[in-house]
Amino acid sequence: MRIRNKELLDKYSVKHANVRSALQYWTGYVEEAVWKSHNDIKRDFPSVDYVGNGRYVFNIRGNNYRLVAIAVFIKGYLKIRFIGTHAEYDKIDCRTI
Repeated sequence: MRIRNKELLDKYSVKHANVRSALQYWTGYVEEAVWKSHNDIKRDFPSVDYVGNGRYVFNIRGNNYRLVAIAVFIKGYLKIRFIGTHAEYDKIDCRTI
């Protein structure tokens, strides 16, 4: 899968060094993946949550961080919409970002 808005992850990693390696692992894994459906994502990331409007919430670094991405299976990419702590995530409506 291609990752769009990857610069959000890069910027976040600079500010929050403790999540850098987890985001690098996640990015590397996703870029090698070929997902054609919801089931493909769930196979690779069983804890991922689908929250509607094509949006998936990934738990990063032991669920200390949340990453919201829109999956566009037909075009083979994920668009990053949000990366933040669990507490920051709780303050947003991820269906609208």
